[in-house]
Parts: sequence; C-alpha cells; structure tokens
Amino acid sequence: MAEDKKKVVVVGGGIAGLTSAFYLQKTIQDQKLPIEIQLIESSHRLGGKLQTVIKDGYIIERGPDSFLARKTSIIRLAKEVGMEDQLVPNSTGKSYVLANEELHPMPGGSIMGIPTEIGPFITTSLFSIPGKVRAAADFILPRSVRGKDQSLGQFFRRRLGDEVVENLIEPLLSGIYAGDIDQLSLMSTFPQFYEVEQKYRSLIIGMKKSAPSQIKKEDSKEKKKGGFLTFKTGLQSFAEALEAKLDSKNILKGHRVDKITKSGHFYEIFLNNGELVKADCIIAATPHQVTQSFFSDYQFFDPLKSVPSTSVATIALAFPEEAITDNLDGTGFVVSRNSDYSITACTWTHKKWEHSTPKGKVLLRCYVGKAGDQTIVDLSDDQILKTVLDDLKKIMNISMNPEFTIVSRWKNSMPQYTVGHKQRLTALQESLKKELPGVFLAGASYGGVGVPDCIDQGEAAVQDVLNYLQVNIINPEAVQ
Repeated sequence: MAEDKKKVVVVGGGIAGLTSAFYLQKTIQDQKLPIEIQLIESSHRLGGKLQTVIKDGYIIERGPDSFLARKTSIIRLAKEVGMEDQLVPNSTGKSYVLANEELHPMPGGSIMGIPTEIGPFITTSLFSIPGKVRAAADFILPRSVRGKDQSLGQFFRRRLGDEVVENLIEPLLSGIYAGDIDQLSLMSTFPQFYEVEQKYRSLIIGMKKSAPSQIKKEDSKEKKKGGFLTFKTGLQSFAEALEAKLDSKNILKGHRVDKITKSGHFYEIFLNNGELVKADCIIAATPHQVTQSFFSDYQFFDPLKSVPSTSVATIALAFPEEAITDNLDGTGFVVSRNSDYSITACTWTHKKWEHSTPKGKVLLRCYVGKAGDQTIVDLSDDQILKTVLDDLKKIMNISMNPEFTIVSRWKNSMPQYTVGHKQRLTALQESLKKELPGVFLAGASYGGVGVPDCIDQGEAAVQDVLNYLQVNIINPEAVQ
C-alpha cells in the first residue's frame, strides 16, 4: 500500500457502525497504519436503537433489552471497552403463551417452540388432540428439498402442522423479526432448523440430539442459567462506552449523507449541508432504505427498495406492586397469532431483569406492531396506552393506573428477510465488488438483526476494508 494516507468513512452510527469505527481505530493505532477514519451519523447521537431511559430508579430499554449469551462477539467487545463487569444474566422462570383467552405455560423441553420431550407436549393444554397428532407426523415426514429456500411458515407447517405453528412457533419466532413467518426466509433467519432437518430428518429428534444442553429437567437441583445477557447500566451505556473510545475529531454527528458516487479510484460523499467528503473505502452501516437512497445512481441497489420493513412500538408501564394482585410467576408471555389482542408480547421486566426495577415496584414492557397490522404504531401515546391497558386487564388483575409510561416507536425499523433474501444479498455484494470496489455493507438489514449479529458484521466489514487496502494484519478480533 502506498505510504500516503487512505481514508475510510463509516456511514451510520448504530452498533454496526460503532463497532466498525472502534475496530478500525484500534487496528490503525496498534499497527501504526497510514489510514484515517471518519464516522458520519445523521442524528445527534450514536448508538441507533440502543436507547435507555433511567428514571426514578428504573432502567428501561426503548429498543432491544438483551442479547443471546452464546453470541460472544459482544462479550469480547464489552471487555475491550471495560464493561465486562456490567454484564448480568436474565432471571429464569416460566414463560407463557396467551391462546384461547388463557395463559398456557410454555411446554417443557421446547426449543424455540419445537417440542423435544413427549410428556410435556402430550399434557399441555396449548394444543388440541388433533393438533398433537398432526405434530407427530414430523417423525415420518421426509426432508425438505436440498438447498431450496422457503418461508419459515411453510417449513414448520409442513413438519408440525398449523396449530403448533400458530400457537407456539409463530409468536416466538416472528417476535424476533416482527414479521410474518409465512414471508420470512428460513435460510436467512433460522438456517439451523433446516440443517437439523437435513441431518436427522425429524426436526423433533434432531433438536433433541443437537441441543441437549438446552433441555433441563424441571426437578434439576442446579439453578438454570439464563440464556440472555444485558448491561446493568443499560444498553445505551455500552454504546456510550464505545463512543468514548473513539477519537471525537473523527466523529461527525448531525450530518446526513445525500449521495455517494465513484470518482476514479475514490468516492465522493455529498452531505446535506453541501460539504463533500472524499474516501478510499466506505462502510455503509445504514438501513437498506437509506443505503439505497444515497447509492441511487447505481441500479443494482434498486432491489433494496422492495425490501419491506415493519414498524413496532414498545410500551413500558411502571406500577407499585400492590397494583397487580396476580402472582406473576414467570417472566412474561407471547400472544398466539389468532388471539384478538393488539399486544404481541409482554415482559414482566421486574422478574426477568431484577436490576431494572426498584423494590416494591412492577415494570411491564409490552410490544405492539407486526407485519400486516402496524397502524397502532401511528396512534397517539394516550391511544396506544389505552389499547395496551385494555389488553392487559383482560389477562391480569390491574387495580391502579401506572405511575408513568414510556412509549417508544420504531418506524420501519425491522427489516424483513423475505424468501430469497440471501440470494439477493449475494447478488448485491457481487455487484459491489465489480462496480463499487471498497464499499461494504453492515447492519440489521443485511446479515442478522440482533446486537451481536450487527457487531459481527461490523468486524467483518473492517476485515474487508483492510483486505481491500492490502493491509496484511491478523483478524481485528484477535488484536490485543
């Protein structure tokens, strides 16, 4: 690489962009590389959906509230920024499915809704006898066609039947993407289920054999460890810790990218205030709609226009504990597809995350908005709150109004990985290599919506940049 400095611009200051900027800066400093970086964010804060409200002793997440403990990239990054000691696991307990106007305990031994123990599945009241018999067909059905993408709904309905899908699998899986499982791509969301079926033929047998550590007997003396982690000080504090590690002179907030074009061997980035920034490399860590808008001169980005996004909202409600007379034995519930409720799920946050709520208080966090039913997100706070409380009072005994509420709207924030997403993304990346070499994508619109998934993509983009600039160093995740 030539000794004159190269410039890398990261567009987007969410967790993917923050991760890219952090690992780029760390590698540049550790290896003394002739590269400068700049992070451009359209809003006046970094962190994207990582937003936390700290109020009256409560710690309330507006966006995601946790991440899977088995996805270790975020744990490693937490160590890098000195926040490892703030990690805390969730408290475990019963979780429920609201179906047929009743809260049914999640069947024991189910993994993401897939039954792996016969006893709990036979005795649960969540399914009818015909529904249970239909699910047993999984033991004899053949495998799916090798390598062919299909919707999650098609895959699970074929294997387990409509009733198990609609009362258990759909509310669990669609909640992650706020999407319609009959549109979501199996290969882009949960390819592990496809691989299990291909290996074992029966999904039930395969999940039992491939994930035995997740199945614990109810009478086990060992306390079950929560599978999720968060930060005691809130996820926003993690984003702030990352930002604090960056050189502030390399961060440009409150500036929107309007257009990006290729000019010779470098790129011209046009900002909304009329400024022009030149770069040798770009990491576009922005939602797909935004990415397409500033690469609108290049037709191969056009497929991003048709990628749907769902709008959702979360509603946090704080009560004194005497306001709810029910014994909330568990961590919350999800709502079956066919139920007549606006809420899609409710977390009993004070039970799941004890650090989040002062003693003597109750914190509920409800979710609204899903594919095909997003109008509620556009209602006023008061209207949303009334709807949510009306739903909750059908399920729980609530005798008082909440002490306060926090409504958080996320408009068009949940990208939908519809069938064929993986192929479309591969085609886009191949076009980028040919037409716009040195431009790389990262973020929830592309390779996973969870916080660790976005961190993984940020790291991968850093390595792509270094490879493109012909910087011969080890993987940034191994840089000490």
